[in-house]
Amino acid sequence: MKAIALQQYGGAEDLELRELPPPKVAPGEVLVRVKAAGVNPGDWKIAAGYLDSVMETHFPFIPGWEVSGVVEARGFDATEFEVGDEVVGYIWKDWAQNGGYAELVSAPVRTLARKPQSLDWLQAAGLPLAGLTAYQATQRLDIGRGDTVLIHAASGGVGSFGVQIAVARGARVIGTAGEHNHDYLRGLGAEPVTYGDGLTGRVRELAPDGVDAALDFVGGDAVAVSQDVLKNPNRVASIVDATITEKGGHHVWARPNSDDLVALCALADSGELSVTVARAFPLAEAADAWRTVQAGHTRGKIVLDVDAGGDR
Repeated sequence: MKAIALQQYGGAEDLELRELPPPKVAPGEVLVRVKAAGVNPGDWKIAAGYLDSVMETHFPFIPGWEVSGVVEARGFDATEFEVGDEVVGYIWKDWAQNGGYAELVSAPVRTLARKPQSLDWLQAAGLPLAGLTAYQATQRLDIGRGDTVLIHAASGGVGSFGVQIAVARGARVIGTAGEHNHDYLRGLGAEPVTYGDGLTGRVRELAPDGVDAALDFVGGDAVAVSQDVLKNPNRVASIVDATITEKGGHHVWARPNSDDLVALCALADSGELSVTVARAFPLAEAADAWRTVQAGHTRGKIVLDVDAGGDR
């Protein structure tokens, strides 16, 4: 199979398009023929060795944990899916080696759900990891009807899902973004506010009594600003700042959860959640996809079109 791989820890310049053996399919797993794969910051952070102290990485290493595709084969006792089923998944395992930047990937059934019919392959590939990150962060803070929520980096891949999920739960959302993304945020149901110096004052203008919850999807001073405007300074979650727990908040790392993924897919098919694909790159151009996401300011998701030319 064709795959993007690294021979050792490295960066975008070290990614190679290679011919590699198909992955083995363990009990409780299925083999997925990948149509598209999402590109996320965690992909290059693991590739650079940032998580070497806490998880095993084996080489050659294929990045990517967010895919859409078709079940091609089943392992022992993988009865949840049939060959030919269209699926999406956050295919995280306890070690890193055979990821989704490949024509084939093995995935535990606990990481998969049936693909939303309302999304094409590229959109579907952008849903699982970023969507679960936002979904589980809103769950951690028990965001619901009547809450006013501040979301940092609201127009990005995770942030745009956070906005839609919070709105679907009945919350009022104030979202930070550059002015060029304000109309986009309004379309998702948020009240936009420009990030940068003076953010605390601008949020106070929209919510004089403060906000009920805050979601940090960008880092920097987002947690500090959030705690300045929160009614309860502990009702804040970050996917970036691991020190937030020392400040009374919650550090969220997305976990594979088929029930949560099914709920996300249902939101998509009900029309309450859309996936914006900013750009799709061919598999061979994975390095350029990484550089695009690393540059920041991307609206929505960057994905790899693994099955370029196939049905959308």
